[in-house]
Formats: sequence, C-alpha cells, structure tokens
Amino acid sequence: MWYVNKLFDQAQIESLSSKGFLVRSSGGVVRMEMYGCGAELRKASEGRYQMTVIPSIMSQGQFTHLWDAGYQKFLLTHDGTKLPIRVDQLADLRRFNEELRTALGVPTYYNEALGSTCHYSVYDRVKGRSGHNPDETVGAHEDAEH
Repeated sequence: MWYVNKLFDQAQIESLSSKGFLVRSSGGVVRMEMYGCGAELRKASEGRYQMTVIPSIMSQGQFTHLWDAGYQKFLLTHDGTKLPIRVDQLADLRRFNEELRTALGVPTYYNEALGSTCHYSVYDRVKGRSGHNPDETVGAHEDAEH
C-alpha cells in the first residue's frame, strides 16, 4: 500500500495527534496507531522521518503482515502464527491507511485505491509446485488457541 520513499518532517509527525492518531515516540522511532492498525517511522540521518513499517493490522501490540493464501486472507504474526482476517479488520486497515496518507500529504494512486494489497500473495493450486501448500511457503502455522 505504501510504495513511497518520501521523508516527513517533524511538524508533520507532531500534527498526527491532533488528527486523532495515537502517536508514541522513543529514540527516533515513531509509532502511529488508530482503529487497531499501526505504522512506524524512523528518523533518518538528515533529521526527517521515513516509513519503516507500512500500515498494518495490530495483534497484541505487534505489527502483522497481510497474506493472501488464495482461498482466504490471513494475518501473519512475527512468530508465523496465521490468523483468519475479518472483514471489519480490512475496513479498519483501509480507513487507517487513507487517513494517514491524508494527514501526511501522501497521494493515493488509482491502483492502490482499488483494494487491499497484501504483503504476501503466495499460492499455487498445482500440487507439487512451490506454493501448493500456502502455509509451508510462508512458514505459517495455526494459532494454538483455535
């Protein structure tokens, strides 16, 4: 969703709180959160900020990756746990993404506005080819609680 190398200045970052974002800053890292989603910026050498974690759905305070397994979309946690995504989570991610782009002055291009783009789109229906088992391809496993 964010294919930009744009740098943001301190004033842009400081304005996010007044626009409803929960902003946390520590040691040159800024995390913005809203609607159960978040993104992260890091201070670059010239004192401006660059996005290092694109807008993502949060799970237990951690960023997740959106994964299209062909038959369903999942959230992948950093430990490889796969969680089925809910439609309201996708709607919240889209809303968060649009509001963050507007707040930071980043344009939205047509192809990005069409729908959710995934970190991973790995699947292949032909048995024996790489990707025929989506879980193996991305190293996912079921949540032990389900």
